[in-house]
Amino acid sequence: TRVQQAHSTSLLSTFRDITRGPDSLRQLWRGTLPSVIRTGLGSALYFSTLNALRQHVFRSNLLTSTGVVSMSRNAARSTSSSSLPQLSNLANLTTGAIARASAGLIMMPVTVIKVRYESNLYSYQSLMGAGSAIFKNEGIKGFFAGFGATALRDAPYAGLYVLIYEQSKRHLSQVKEATAAGDALLKDMRSSSALSINFVSGVLAAGLATAITNPFDAIKTRVQLMPGKYANMVQASRHMVGEEGFRSLFDGLALRAGRKALSSALAWTVYEELVRRAETKWAETEGTL
Repeated sequence: TRVQQAHSTSLLSTFRDITRGPDSLRQLWRGTLPSVIRTGLGSALYFSTLNALRQHVFRSNLLTSTGVVSMSRNAARSTSSSSLPQLSNLANLTTGAIARASAGLIMMPVTVIKVRYESNLYSYQSLMGAGSAIFKNEGIKGFFAGFGATALRDAPYAGLYVLIYEQSKRHLSQVKEATAAGDALLKDMRSSSALSINFVSGVLAAGLATAITNPFDAIKTRVQLMPGKYANMVQASRHMVGEEGFRSLFDGLALRAGRKALSSALAWTVYEELVRRAETKWAETEGTL
């Protein structure tokens, strides 16, 4: 947030400014509470919505695309690291985008508070104080400042992430399949190899999706921090490119890519493992009935 706030500030200089200022340790962790709330509730909403959408699409065979075969669950998993339904590219892209946009809309007030907490343009002392100040000065509209840019960042990011993630898992699983066979392959895909493939796929997907959607993230931050100067995303993008150059749209890319790569890869690896264990438990329960 601080890096995107001012184009002339680099990551290193921003860190130095914070550590040299008063109460530096607290400033480095400023905004942790709204970040935890946003990440926790937002992730729960996203994965719940995504899982419901993917299950519905898989069962109804919706969003099929030419040249892509939606494999059956058992056939797909025999030689794949995935614990999720195998969908077409179009289905992966669409379900990821819809789930993320929906969760983003619900969590938007927390996102606005988080961004302003992390900035040095505001001096909020509590979440209640921040909410009261925003409502008093900007009304309900203030809690949804920058939603257009946020949706244009989150929906493509999530759609591209799911698409690249699934493709990467498929290709890496095929590489693994070429080096193993039969029961050994099936057993391996249920062990650490599957976790490794899923984690690496998550890192690759997050890195690529973050780079593609970073301009919308930079624009969103400006709109949320300075709504008086940047009335909407179109005006913000024109001002940023005109005054600071095209590179301003990629401010904070390195930091965001590193954070997204690790957090998304961990979240999706844990998510798939939980799904695998739940379905294994369910299958065992069904088998005893």
